[in-house]
Amino acid sequence: MTLDQLNIGANARVVNFVGGPGLYRNLSQMGIHPGDTIVVSGSGAFRGPLLVEIHGIRIALGRGVARRILIEPI
Repeated sequence: MTLDQLNIGANARVVNFVGGPGLYRNLSQMGIHPGDTIVVSGSGAFRGPLLVEIHGIRIALGRGVARRILIEPI
């Protein structure tokens, strides 16, 4: 399952990323790593960006990036 498929308010564990080294680097700099627990806090209007919370920090992720984050619902 990918992050963009997770319902708002649901918790999940990050399993892996589907992408190249640039994606890994960017997500790592944002504090998103495999094994972390992530929560979808909200969604932008008209399929806009996802607002996620990880390590107590809220981050907006585009849908394209969210589709590349594999998760496991908790």
